[in-house]
Amino acid sequence: MKLSKSVMHKKAGRWHRPKKAVESKKAAEAPAPVVKQIGGDKNNGQRTILPKGPKFYAAEDVPKPLNRIRAVRPTRLRSSITPGTVLILLAGRFRGRRVVFLKQLPSGLLLISGPYRINGVPIRRVNQAYVIATSTKVDVSGVPSLDKFTDAYFKKPSKVAGKKSEEEFFAAEEKKKEIAPERKDDQKLVDESLIAAIKKVPTLRQYLGARFSLRKGQKPHEMKF
Repeated sequence: MKLSKSVMHKKAGRWHRPKKAVESKKAAEAPAPVVKQIGGDKNNGQRTILPKGPKFYAAEDVPKPLNRIRAVRPTRLRSSITPGTVLILLAGRFRGRRVVFLKQLPSGLLLISGPYRINGVPIRRVNQAYVIATSTKVDVSGVPSLDKFTDAYFKKPSKVAGKKSEEEFFAAEEKKKEIAPERKDDQKLVDESLIAAIKKVPTLRQYLGARFSLRKGQKPHEMKF
């Protein structure tokens, strides 16, 4: 019965043998070409003899990694997504919710809001691969201070690593995450301007508050959003 390589490795006990340190061998210097003097009027008087190449060569070509310089290019925004477009979230905590697109961040992510007072979706970032763009739009020209929302705005504060006692460990679990008052104020300002624009369109508030879902027999590729 032929045993596998891993079984023979275990049977021979090679797993507990100490590994010997392998000394790095310096590459031998290539011999210099030899110049010989030869006779004859038509032989130029001398001849350069190059060193012989190695007799061994690899039977298969060894692949070598290519040095590629990848340029950082900004993410291209889909043509169907413009500021004010109502999007349907397809993944995450708020999947199925309809939200309003505000702008695209430098990282390529989309800045969206519910608004929070209508469907509970706060100001957050989403990937455009997980949204469906609809033909419904909201006027977002009156939303103030959109420039302050950057990728650094959503960055979590760094925590100081350290050992905790048993009491501190369980106390940290019970402690709820508190939202900064600045974020609450920013959410109120965005909600006020969005709701003012939503009220101008009839039934738009009910449309944003309803969750998107498919029923039996409905085909999403044949639907017009």
